[in-house]
Amino acid sequence: MSAGAWSGATVVEPADENETAAILRNANETGQAVIPTGGGTKLAWGNPPRKADILLSMRRMNRVIEHAWADLTVTVEAGCTIAALQRKLAEHGQRLAVDPLWSERATVGGILATNDSGALRLAFGALRDLIIGVTLVLADGTIAMSGGKVVKNVAGYDLPKLATGSLGTLGVITRAVFRLHPLPRNARTLTIAAMDAQDMQRILLAILDARLAVTAVQARPGNLVDVLLEGTLDGIAAQEAVIQEMGTVREGSPAVWKAREELWGNAPMVKFTSLPSQISAASALFSRFVVQATGIGYAQFTGDLRGLREAMERDGGSLVVLGKTEIDAWGKAGDALPLMRAVKAQFDPKNTLNPGRFAGGI
Repeated sequence: MSAGAWSGATVVEPADENETAAILRNANETGQAVIPTGGGTKLAWGNPPRKADILLSMRRMNRVIEHAWADLTVTVEAGCTIAALQRKLAEHGQRLAVDPLWSERATVGGILATNDSGALRLAFGALRDLIIGVTLVLADGTIAMSGGKVVKNVAGYDLPKLATGSLGTLGVITRAVFRLHPLPRNARTLTIAAMDAQDMQRILLAILDARLAVTAVQARPGNLVDVLLEGTLDGIAAQEAVIQEMGTVREGSPAVWKAREELWGNAPMVKFTSLPSQISAASALFSRFVVQATGIGYAQFTGDLRGLREAMERDGGSLVVLGKTEIDAWGKAGDALPLMRAVKAQFDPKNTLNPGRFAGGI
């Protein structure tokens, strides 16, 4: 079956972990390359794989296996979309505290593989802080499990954190266990209009330095700063009073937290990082961007990507190209590359999974 951009690859949809293991075992033995996928929203991220024989779709494995609401944990299969998971958790007033791109299509396995946490990372940490257990099927068909359903479980090898952000190069995520948070009683979005880029930088740092219990903060073109406040009405009002002193504040729309999804179009997309103190300088390199207070940003860019990367790296940042490009998507892997290659060799010595797609050609 044709796989669109992955022309020539055969699409296979296993129903469970045993079928997934059998598919990978056969591919590993016969020298076929396997590309794991969920909703397909980030298939263009990373370098193009050197080879793509099988597109391993996890969309049939989409169950919420167990919502232990009293323990604030959930066990869910990798093919479950984030939106479907959040709707299920909301029945008990809980949520997985992430806001990834395209949540109606993005899957649990996909956001873990690409480490897409979103702006809520400021308050709740990254996915590596929320995942407490994972099941992986390795390239040779071995089913590996690590972690558990109890938040305090720290025994054993930290496979959940290793798998997160690995872009499916170490194993195929089939299920995950997450720690959850209660849904907020109330939520309010404020938008602050800064006078210029320097003022925008001042406001961002002032919010962080004030030690407010803000849930998310982001900057957008026009020197706009969005702030998400959650909690009790009195708590929100107290924080708003502090924020009102920082600039011209107006009621914001909750839709602003989807602003980074609107960046995608015909222009090349990049993900960049900068120090919080350099956010305004980094964002000045782009005409269309959304950058979170953690220093993680997304932007369109049509100029010299190599020169842009060099400029970002000189200031202590980084740049990853999200989509087809003539240059390496990742840039310099740094001193960690030998260790990354050693881990890849241990988990997938035949390069069956996503060959060449990760940093350093892993």
